[in-house]
Amino acid sequence: MTTETATDVFEEHRPVLVGVAYRMLGRLADAEDVVQEAWLRWSGADRSAVREPRGYLVRTTTRLAIDRLRQIKSRGETYVGPWLPEPYATDFGDAVPDTAERAVLADSVSLAVLVVLESLSPLERAVFVLREAFGYPYAEIAAMLERGEAAVRQLAGRARKHVDERRPRYDVDPAQRRDLTERFLAAATDGDLEGLLAMLAPDVRLVGDSGGRSRAPLRVLHSADKVGRFLLGAARKGIPDPSFRFLELNGGPALLVLSGGKPDSVLQLDVADGRAQSIYIVRNPDKLHHLAGIA
Repeated sequence: MTTETATDVFEEHRPVLVGVAYRMLGRLADAEDVVQEAWLRWSGADRSAVREPRGYLVRTTTRLAIDRLRQIKSRGETYVGPWLPEPYATDFGDAVPDTAERAVLADSVSLAVLVVLESLSPLERAVFVLREAFGYPYAEIAAMLERGEAAVRQLAGRARKHVDERRPRYDVDPAQRRDLTERFLAAATDGDLEGLLAMLAPDVRLVGDSGGRSRAPLRVLHSADKVGRFLLGAARKGIPDPSFRFLELNGGPALLVLSGGKPDSVLQLDVADGRAQSIYIVRNPDKLHHLAGIA
């Protein structure tokens, strides 16, 4: 395999590798670093002995992501306020024509699931991602992680139980989420508290991620009244020269708020029974600068 061919093969699989690494880490910059390291391993490997390039690259990326996740956890870094994953632009397009497969991929990269995955061990997270998001057989995952198949099945069972118990319930219909988000934006900007409350579940929660770098709640807010009043207060204070754009982020519709043409925040709703069950707001500028290129 020539260097040019090796590059072509790697680029063909890059989207999958970034998808694996991002689901493992929840941080796009870390995911891209891991994929770059995988490229260095690939470019320096004896590729004549590699029968399945995709399997080799996914295995390498997964192991590197596990190492990176362990390093992050060992540093014990404290984060100011609630933590949310870095918003990740997803547009499966024609690459994933099957509706069921699209739903699985979208769910596995959703903010709700990624927040829960943060509480898994690195190995549990790797098994969950490879099995639930990408459908790898247990035997293949066991070979990738150099673990017995029975042990991998146990890891998968624990991870799935943990995720099912902790993630919020929500509907995945993108049209419904987009419609509610549009009405939500209109009510907030018009100062319509009654209209806003009608769109919030009684036990709605709002998670704001600022990293201490911008204005956002330092604790998760609960109840329609608290969330509604906070949102109206934030809308009244406003931002300079605001504009709005809808994007597909983390597998679903999201609202990108711009100030003077630059990303200011991302808002995404989890919807169930026609009402917002969870509201996620990312305002940490370190997690938004990469969206400037698609805004």
